[in-house]
Amino acid sequence: MSKLKAAVIVGSTRRDSINRKLARALAKLGQDRMEFEFVPIDDLPLYNQDDEADLPASVQRFKAQLASADGLLFVTPEHSRSIPAALKNAIDWGARPWGQNSWSGKIAAVTGASPGAISTALAQQHLRQILGAQGVLLAGGETYIAFKPDLITADDAVTDEGTRGFLKNFVDQFASLVGRFATPAKAAA
Repeated sequence: MSKLKAAVIVGSTRRDSINRKLARALAKLGQDRMEFEFVPIDDLPLYNQDDEADLPASVQRFKAQLASADGLLFVTPEHSRSIPAALKNAIDWGARPWGQNSWSGKIAAVTGASPGAISTALAQQHLRQILGAQGVLLAGGETYIAFKPDLITADDAVTDEGTRGFLKNFVDQFASLVGRFATPAKAAA
């Protein structure tokens, strides 16, 4: 029996992204429940329907990683009051070619961090709308993290006890939901 597997998609392509730090902290908090595989999106070419007949290698890798995951964890910043362009591009590639939608039927959780007061509320709202149209089953609840410079250590530990408990609950609820829909062998693991 194998452990449940979540594909982690970070909406930022920035190396030192606070959302990448948050994603690593979530993976650490949830490692007792799931395996977390970080799925890069920065190597995907700009979506072009002309390329669907012969999918680029990075797109094939991306779609294979999505297919092997039991659940999807999206951790995204907010760009211009919406999702980053790289994330939208990845969603477009995952949905294509027609009839080969890699998103449909997957369980997903959405979160994000920002130093701002409303965090990533608008980006998450847009992302949920886009994913819902792709047939993704979205975990309930809204999770907005107001990021402070010392919130997450270099070894991915959350320093604030209240935030750590909140994030642990978030990742545990996600794992439980994914477990309900996983194949019987994985759900029993």
